[in-house]
Amino acid sequence: MSPAAQLAAETRLQGALRASPDRPLVMGVVNVTPDSFSDGGCYSDLVSALRQAERLIEAGAAVIDIGGESTRPGARPTPAVEELRRVVPVIEALRRRTEAPISIDTMKPEVAKAAVEAGADIWNDVMGLGHDPTAPQMAATLGCELFIGHIQGEPQTMQAAPRYDDAPREVAADLSRRASRAEAAGVDRGRIWLDPGLGFGKTAAHNFQLLASLGEIVALGYPVLVGASRKGFIRTADARAERPDQRLGGSLAAAILAAQAGVRMIRVHDVAETVQALAVVAAVTAHG
Repeated sequence: MSPAAQLAAETRLQGALRASPDRPLVMGVVNVTPDSFSDGGCYSDLVSALRQAERLIEAGAAVIDIGGESTRPGARPTPAVEELRRVVPVIEALRRRTEAPISIDTMKPEVAKAAVEAGADIWNDVMGLGHDPTAPQMAATLGCELFIGHIQGEPQTMQAAPRYDDAPREVAADLSRRASRAEAAGVDRGRIWLDPGLGFGKTAAHNFQLLASLGEIVALGYPVLVGASRKGFIRTADARAERPDQRLGGSLAAAILAAQAGVRMIRVHDVAETVQALAVVAAVTAHG
């Protein structure tokens, strides 16, 4: 990322943070994939992806997360050339239309690089720089904001038999190690965000434990992103929530818990409803 592009990216994200000092930012999800668990196939062409991104911004999304590879449990890997074909045109076109920060959701350093060159401001890596040994150095070279996700295993196998003795403690420790690895490679500490990776190599019980203990990750001193939106663990609390689109209530509950724990950004599909829920939390807190 050139110095000018880096300054522009910093300005966009810092502007969003300043505009929302009393509540987490909302990151809206746009998956340009045929097989994502919730919206796969809905926005797989340029026109529909741009329209959805613009709808989410109008609904209050401060950041748009563009993904070109499904990381749902059991998902098959997408070749980099195909992932690039999906995401780069969307990022280029969206950058021309909005000053909202854009995130690229990818585990591949070469895709992150092309996305940043196309106008993305953030690399959101659910693999926490663990997919490719060159990832930490690429993150340092790009100089963009870096979201480090936690995962046990990889998407194809992560839900086979996830095990922890103490999920909150182990996830926090692993994220701390990954952040230190990024810093050792040259990533500015001030650009690092942490994500506990709800649903990524965790049972429903692990996810609930993490939501109850988000303060342990916030206490590491990095801004934290949480993504619980429409995820399958919600149906273990309410068996009626069989489909992703039936999990709005559980998604909002997770967003509220995250906000109360000091999380700085929440990744969601249902932007308007989440923005409203967080506004009420902020209003109550201001009057408390």
